[in-house]
Amino acid sequence: MTTTETGGLAGVQVSPVQTLPGTPRAATPGVKGFDINRVVTPGIAQSFVAAGYKYCIRYVGRLQMASHDLTTKEALTILDAGLALMIVQHFKGEGWRPDGPTGTQYGTNAGRFSKEIGVPAGVSVWCDLEGVAAGTPAQDVIDFCNNWFDQVQAAGFVPGLYVGNSAGLSANQLFQKLRFKHYWRAYNLNDDEVPATRGVQLRQKTGKGSVGGVTTGEYDDDVTQTDALGGNAVWLAPTGS
Repeated sequence: MTTTETGGLAGVQVSPVQTLPGTPRAATPGVKGFDINRVVTPGIAQSFVAAGYKYCIRYVGRLQMASHDLTTKEALTILDAGLALMIVQHFKGEGWRPDGPTGTQYGTNAGRFSKEIGVPAGVSVWCDLEGVAAGTPAQDVIDFCNNWFDQVQAAGFVPGLYVGNSAGLSANQLFQKLRFKHYWRAYNLNDDEVPATRGVQLRQKTGKGSVGGVTTGEYDDDVTQTDALGGNAVWLAPTGS
């Protein structure tokens, strides 16, 4: 996941009139989905469904919501097309330095924005951990992750961690020092960097070819799996699925 949050528009998202329809449910292992950093229109959603995709992972902001981030209207479009939904938060950018207070701030916003969209409690909301500056103390990264986890869990969601290149923690630290029980492997992660013991519940690959006018580089493919300890991601399954 190489996209970062660009210039945002404060107040783009408004409180929903109701919770999104659907049911939080353990993700079916072995199915294909996609993560995307652009608005999913009805045509795009239907094209991905026709191409065999079963779920979509969309972004919320770190400090505020941008015009290209998920809205209630778009979430309904995704669900109406028959795609399950999960949420991921933008990371700050290459060379950033996470710490505990930042984890609290970003985690609070991840929970708040997801609620404002109408995402019901119990759905996976993912923290994007990648691009950490060289030399950042491991304890600062640990504090960021655990504070983020605490805030998202307190908001009622299932915290997950996307582990990308330069995550700032070893495979053992990712498993032993963090509170997370749900991990997502980036397309560019080496085997020895995957969280130890548990492994991952999502595996990312770079998207290939154009789907509904969305070209390579604008989306990534993802495949669900049950991790080594029997855990699965939790998506918002569309009504009737």
